[in-house]
Formats: sequence, structure tokens, C-alpha cells
Amino acid sequence: MSDHTVHERVVKTLRVVPVGVVVSYGQLADYCGLPGRARMMGKCLREIKGKHNWHRVVRADGKIAFPAGSEKAHEQRQRLQEEGVVVSNNKINMKKFGWKPDLHTILLEMEF
Repeated sequence: MSDHTVHERVVKTLRVVPVGVVVSYGQLADYCGLPGRARMMGKCLREIKGKHNWHRVVRADGKIAFPAGSEKAHEQRQRLQEEGVVVSNNKINMKKFGWKPDLHTILLEMEF
């Protein structure tokens, strides 16, 4: 599978993730039809050009992956907070803000 195809899958999947919730890198990989490729998602998000919802992707434990105090961590925290996601100590409560798509979304809105 080419990088371009993976990038398209990631962008299309992130469009489905609603405002106010987050997904982990592993969940994103699963939803893109690439189970077990969480690290690939991080690489892909760094490479994708243009506007996409990268800020809705966090580590499996809910932590922002960027170093605390970095410009990117600040930007991600700010964007999430603007969407109503509570970020405390660079961490999100995945039980409360983790996305759990319903069957309709999985079957009809996701392409993979």
C-alpha cells in the first residue's frame, strides 16, 4: 500500500471523528483498516499536508504525544479545549472523551 493511499485513509477517517472527542493512534489505525500500525499513524500525521484533524489523536493512555511545554502540545491542548475536551496535565480522560463510534458510523460513514 502506498503512502498516498494510507494518507487518504487517515484524512478520510479523521473527518468522521466528531468534534469534542479523541482517538488513540491505535484506534485510528484500526479504523483505517490497518490494525497494529499505531506508529504508522504518527508518521503519517506528520507527513500529511493540508488541513486535517490531527489534534484529535492522542496516545492510548490519553496523553498528548508531544513533549509537555512544546508549541505543538500547546496547540493541540488549545484546539481540544476549544472543542470542549478537558485536558489536565496534558492528558485526556479516554473514558469520557474517547470516541466510540456506533455501528451506523462504522458501516456507513467509514470507508475501510
